[in-house]
Amino acid sequence: MSPVRGGVFADVVETQRIPTLVRLAPNLYALTYRLMKMVPARHILRRAAASGRLDRGTTVVETTSGTFGLALAMQCAIDGRDLVLVGDPVIDARLHRQLADLGAMVEIVHHRAAVGGYQATRLARLAEIQAELPNTFCPEQYANPDNPASYAMVAELLTDRLGQIDCLVGPVGSGGSMCGTTRYLRQSNPDLVSVGIDAHRSVLFGQPDGPRVLRGLGNSLRPGNLDHTQFDEVHWVTEADVFHATRRLHQAHALFMGPTSGASYLVGSWWAGAHPDALTVIVLPDEGYRYHDTVYDDAWLAGYGRETPPAPRTVRGPGEADRSWCRLAWRRRSLAEVTAGSHLIEASG
Repeated sequence: MSPVRGGVFADVVETQRIPTLVRLAPNLYALTYRLMKMVPARHILRRAAASGRLDRGTTVVETTSGTFGLALAMQCAIDGRDLVLVGDPVIDARLHRQLADLGAMVEIVHHRAAVGGYQATRLARLAEIQAELPNTFCPEQYANPDNPASYAMVAELLTDRLGQIDCLVGPVGSGGSMCGTTRYLRQSNPDLVSVGIDAHRSVLFGQPDGPRVLRGLGNSLRPGNLDHTQFDEVHWVTEADVFHATRRLHQAHALFMGPTSGASYLVGSWWAGAHPDALTVIVLPDEGYRYHDTVYDDAWLAGYGRETPPAPRTVRGPGEADRSWCRLAWRRRSLAEVTAGSHLIEASG
C-alpha cells in the first residue's frame, strides 16, 4: 500500500470517527456519527500497537455482527493487518460484502446457545480460532477498558462546543460509549443525567434474555464495560417505536440514520420536552444506508404500523417493563441493588 493511498484512507477514517453536533431544538442537540464504533476501534488498535501487543505478524480477531466489525475492517485495511471476524446470521449481505471487500475474513456461526444466545456461540468459536492461529490480538470491545476510555475525546468535544451539558441520552450495547462519555463529562459536571436505552429481552439491565429484532443496543451477555452506576435512568424500547422514530428523525431533521439513532431520538426528544430548561444531547451512532430495504421502505415499515405512545410508562423494576416503551429511575445503582429493590417491591405488592 503506497503512502499516498494510506494517507487518503486515513483521512476518510477520521471523517467516520469525529462526530458532528446538530441542533434539533432550542435545548436538544444530536451528536451525529457516520460510524461511532470507529472511536474505540482506532483507539484500541493504536494502544495495542504502541504497547507491543499488536505487531505486523499479529492477526486481529473479534466477535461482532455490527459496526464494530466494520470499523475494525476499515482500520485494519489501512494498517495492512489481517482480520478475522466471527459473526452470526444478523450480518446482512451488504455488510458481509463490505467487510470482505476490506479484506476481512468473516465466519458466521448458526447455532444459538441456550444461555447467551449467538453471543456465547461466537465467543466459543473465537476462542477456537485464537488457539488455531500462532499470534492473535482480540480488541475485546465488551471488556477492554480502552473502549470507554476512547470516548474522552468525545466528551472534550462536547464540552468545548456546548459548555455544560445537563443530560446525555444514548443506546447501550457494549457499554463503552455511554459509560465512557458519561464518566468523562462528569469530571466537569457531576450532576449530568445519563439516560441509557435498552431493548426488551436484553440482559443488560435485568431482563431475561430472549430473541430481539433490534440490533446495536441490548445484549445476551453482560459486558465488563457496562457500569450500571453511571446511569440515572433506563428506558426499554420496542422495535416499532424505534423504527417509526428513525423515520421521524429523517423526515423532521433530514438526518438519515439507523435504528439505534432512532431510539436516541425517541427517548431524547421526550426527555428534552419534559425538561425544557436542561441542555440535552442524544447520541446518534451510525447512518441509515444499511436500512434502505427495511426501515426506509414504507411497505416493510407498515408491518410495524402502530402509533408511538407520547411518553414512556414508568415502572418500578426491570420485571415490570413489558413490551412497551418503559422508563425506570435507575439512580446510579448497581444491578444487584436495582434487582434487590424490585424483589422487595414484588414481595410487598
